[in-house]
Amino acid sequence: MGLAELSNVLWREREVLELLLFKLEEEQLVLSSGRTRWLAHATREVEVVLDQVRGAELERAVHVDAVATEVGAPAGAGLRQLAEAAPAPWDEVLGAHRDAFLVLTSEISATAQANRDVLSSGRRALDDALASLGEVRPGEPVVPVQTYGPRGGTRSGAADPVARAARLVDESL
Repeated sequence: MGLAELSNVLWREREVLELLLFKLEEEQLVLSSGRTRWLAHATREVEVVLDQVRGAELERAVHVDAVATEVGAPAGAGLRQLAEAAPAPWDEVLGAHRDAFLVLTSEISATAQANRDVLSSGRRALDDALASLGEVRPGEPVVPVQTYGPRGGTRSGAADPVARAARLVDESL
């Protein structure tokens, strides 16, 4: 295994990472559109690409160890150490791969964090909506709800347990 084969492996890993970024951005578009019907599909696609990333990382690690021995770098060397030990022009090629990996992983991390933030804020909103439909939590004030009684008159829900259970539900949730 030589430096050319390692460079090819690094290109393939970069392609898989770019695909991961695309799938994360696709997931972000689904989240921001509010069309959660497709969220499970988008998330499953991200998981499939993550499996491909793990395979690519394993392949890279095997090639890096083999090339490290060839160029005199320590076993388990990173791309920086490998680039420092590699002869020209491979030192620049490996350095360029490393820089591209840094940019891609930064973009992936930022997009994944943004998706987690949207999901957690949506989860909090859902929890709040469900809590408003359920029983009052201990220590929370009871908000009177105006409802109609059995004879058609209005009454406050604070005094009537049946009326207290009445809630206005936004069906668009």
